[in-house]
Amino acid sequence: MSLSKSLSRFGWRRPGAASVALLGLPMVWFAALYLAAIGALLITSFWTVDDLSGDLIPGFSLTNFQQLFSVPVYTHIALRTIGIAAAVTITDIILAWPVAYAMIRLAGPRLRAAMMAAVMVPLWSSYLARVYAWRLILSHDGLLNWTLMEIGLPRLHIGYSNWAMWIVFSYLWLPFMILPVAASVERIPPSLLEASADLGERGFATFRRVVLPMALPGMVAGAIFTFSLTLGDYVTPMLVGGRGSDFIGNVVYSNVGVTNNIPFAAAYAVLPLGVMAVFLLIARRLGAFDAL
Repeated sequence: MSLSKSLSRFGWRRPGAASVALLGLPMVWFAALYLAAIGALLITSFWTVDDLSGDLIPGFSLTNFQQLFSVPVYTHIALRTIGIAAAVTITDIILAWPVAYAMIRLAGPRLRAAMMAAVMVPLWSSYLARVYAWRLILSHDGLLNWTLMEIGLPRLHIGYSNWAMWIVFSYLWLPFMILPVAASVERIPPSLLEASADLGERGFATFRRVVLPMALPGMVAGAIFTFSLTLGDYVTPMLVGGRGSDFIGNVVYSNVGVTNNIPFAAAYAVLPLGVMAVFLLIARRLGAFDAL
């Protein structure tokens, strides 16, 4: 009997062993690269730096976390990052629903393919090219203000501000919200919508009681993308945020590359992990993962 047939027979008789053999190597790879990196980050966050030599001092100290919550500027940067990430997530949910619903429920096959391509095409271009394009649009002498002046409206001073970051982030991560929501809407049986209409429910009531709860896992999946990607970004704040618009990533970058305070950078980088953990726990309590 060949080796392949022997392994197939062994896997058929012992499905648990077959699952371990199938997932064993990816799980080892995941643990060695991802979990080990997070563990190293957590351990380093409790280290300190010698003030004279700049050498790392291994040990257990809460100095970095005390500095993180006692210095107002770091607290303000953390709140700004979390607030804009939440605003971007809510904005993308509002913008994604009409597009996703029209693409799945209203559009024909050709129009659906065209809409899907329109959603995907921005992802094929460079991230920096899209950010720089919005930088030119929102600048003081950019396309937005030129258009407003042409139609007789006053200029908007939103370039290099938190408003600019909110707009750019919402644009960058919108496809990551549309696609999961569209996939969730596609899985809703049309018979449920017809049954809701037969029972006398109007369009908005059907959306609120039938469509929205069943599409909640897709919304949460998209929110994980938009929220986490905004939390960890530091390039967009540097390009369109201007002064006083630093994110957590900018502080981490400066402490690693400029001041060489790696333990404090690690402690500050732990904060987004904690925020995402709380976000996932809330989503789980709301039952967002029950249909996954």
